[in-house]
Amino acid sequence: MQPSRRPQRLALAIQHEISLILSRNMKDRRIGFVTVTGVDLSPDLRHARVFVSIMGTDPEKKASLGALEHAAGWIRHELGQRIRLKFLPQIVFSEDTSQEYGQHIDRLLEEL
Repeated sequence: MQPSRRPQRLALAIQHEISLILSRNMKDRRIGFVTVTGVDLSPDLRHARVFVSIMGTDPEKKASLGALEHAAGWIRHELGQRIRLKFLPQIVFSEDTSQEYGQHIDRLLEEL
């Protein structure tokens, strides 16, 4: 028997909908250029870690991440209007640093 693909499909749906919510419905000026890069769901589908890539200086990144954390309840409510689930996962935002890490590795390789 194959493992269920439901968590993967749900994570992609959540990523898509949060991207739309952030780009169209967010009015907070503290949130700069933010891209949702992925969603990691717990096995019981009760918790979602949303990875975001944030452009800007370090203070701007911290302000954007703080604004996202502050708005997590509202974003969860909006998500509940768009995706019908028995239990909507709790949302936690985390900064995705994989792009910066990749650029660091590229610089190191260029130096060699």
